Amino acid sequence: MKRRTFIKNASASGLACALPPIFPHFYDPDYTTAELMGKVEIALFGEGINLRQEAYESFLEMKKAAYADGFDIKIVSSYRDFYQQERIWERKYINYTEEGMSPLEAIDKIIEYSTIPGTSRHHWGTDIDIIDGYPEASGDVLLTEKFEAGGPYEGLKLWLDENSTKYGFYLVYTDNPRRRGFKYEPWHYSYAPISIPMLTEYRKLNVLRLMQKETFLGSEHFTTGFIKTYVQDSILDINPVLL
Repeated sequence: MKRRTFIKNASASGLACALPPIFPHFYDPDYTTAELMGKVEIALFGEGINLRQEAYESFLEMKKAAYADGFDIKIVSSYRDFYQQERIWERKYINYTEEGMSPLEAIDKIIEYSTIPGTSRHHWGTDIDIIDGYPEASGDVLLTEKFEAGGPYEGLKLWLDENSTKYGFYLVYTDNPRRRGFKYEPWHYSYAPISIPMLTEYRKLNVLRLMQKETFLGSEHFTTGFIKTYVQDSILDINPVLL
């Protein structure tokens, strides 16, 4: 399945489900299982941005405000369909097992930062990994230390801490020491007005049963206990505003 090309015109979602008062909008909560798992094409907006329409428009507003304050918000990753996530997963699985890790060790290593295909928030067209495009930075740009004191993206991170929520974008995997699951990701933001109702629908799925139908490398090692813990820690132990 090929990734969808950019769509400039598409109808907005229907209005049906009320969100909390901080997000006074309405959305159609009728997301299909395939859509929630990134297995169908969705309308994406903006070359190099790839977000649902309202998230895209709000991102542009945030980018413009940041630019006025001296920062160039650059998207490193946004929408990823199931099949792209599958390729990421299998590449890491092969690398780790060839290094001598057991299958279970490899899976535990992968899920420090990468999601199981079909469970990623990046399947929804609401989430972004971002950096500041102005400072020079070598190597992997998505490293925690690059967003901390003395790092090239320190200034942008401070700006986002103060301003991102004005545009509906919230940090997903916070640095709360009591949070489990994926490690702290200071670069990963989610457009809450859409991602909250999508997560609400996702929570209704039987993830174990869905994973039992998949055949990507390592999936045969998923047990009931593993999936239950993964859902609680990696999918649900996030910034509480996004629940």
